[in-house]
Amino acid sequence: MTIDNLALSLLTSFAITMFAIPSIIRVAEIKHLFDEPGERKQHTRRVPTLGGMAIFAGLLFSVTFWTNQTEILELQYIISALLILFFLGIKDDLVDLRAWKKLLGQVLAAIILAHFAGIKLTTFYGLFGIRDLPIFMSYFMTIFTCVVITNAFNLVDGIDGLAGSLGIIGAATFGFWFYFLGMTQYTILCASLVGSLVAFLWFNKTPARIFMGDTGSMLIGFIMALLAIKFIESIRILPRSHPYKILSVPVFTCAILVVPLFDTLRVFIIRMWNKRSPFSPDRNHVHHLLVDLGLSHLTATACLALFNLAMIFLIFFLQGLRGELLLALLILIPLILVTLLDRKRDALK
Repeated sequence: MTIDNLALSLLTSFAITMFAIPSIIRVAEIKHLFDEPGERKQHTRRVPTLGGMAIFAGLLFSVTFWTNQTEILELQYIISALLILFFLGIKDDLVDLRAWKKLLGQVLAAIILAHFAGIKLTTFYGLFGIRDLPIFMSYFMTIFTCVVITNAFNLVDGIDGLAGSLGIIGAATFGFWFYFLGMTQYTILCASLVGSLVAFLWFNKTPARIFMGDTGSMLIGFIMALLAIKFIESIRILPRSHPYKILSVPVFTCAILVVPLFDTLRVFIIRMWNKRSPFSPDRNHVHHLLVDLGLSHLTATACLALFNLAMIFLIFFLQGLRGELLLALLILIPLILVTLLDRKRDALK
């Protein structure tokens, strides 16, 4: 694979998404397809929510055009799973879809990924003493991982640019390692997603002209889950002497996705502690804390993106430590910082 292949896949998805979004905005204005302002919303004017359509169009065209499908036989099943989430997201963006229906679609997409595409978790690399997983647990953990990460990106999409920026970080990081693993087609998938998201962010920067909606956030989340599972299963082929060899692979994977995963875990615990449904809306997300402290959407997004990058580098450079200790650091560091932010917000009330 040459750098030209990566550049072309990135530029193709970028161009298609950039070209598609103005047309989608125009149609949304004509048909009055907007996200209305509300008490929990961060915007004060009506904004179209169909940006995920453009992201998907750019990604799908670039991947199918530039990949060698004889080298990625599972691509047809990956696209099938993504199409399920695409149509679920479109319906939810146009008319509210019940939570159990979205969950059912996510589980179905995960089953396609695990059973038909053969992309499933089979090992924990000795984390908590667990190595190879029995087949039933392998399927269960794959479905659980897909559902959790998909919903984590869905929930973190609360301010301008955040989900897109975190998606770029995740795709670029996974793509970096896939490149050294010689996994050409997955590197192209990562590059295509980065191109689509960069184009989308041009229109999503404050004041946002369009949102990605559930269509975009669920697609990004599911692709991140797919890349995470593939990364965990593939990194073992690197020799231990390789400069980019990862020892604590599951923990490092969590570090790549630390902001959406930690934020989702935190708000779910808070809601259940208060005897509420974990899916009930509130303003306890980390991005809400930052905005309530007076940060702009751009500044809050930049802070969270930089923190995510910092945790990736920290876990990589400390990977000689036990996996359990690294996981504890991955939880404690953001927990301490968010607790300080929460207390500061309370003091300002």
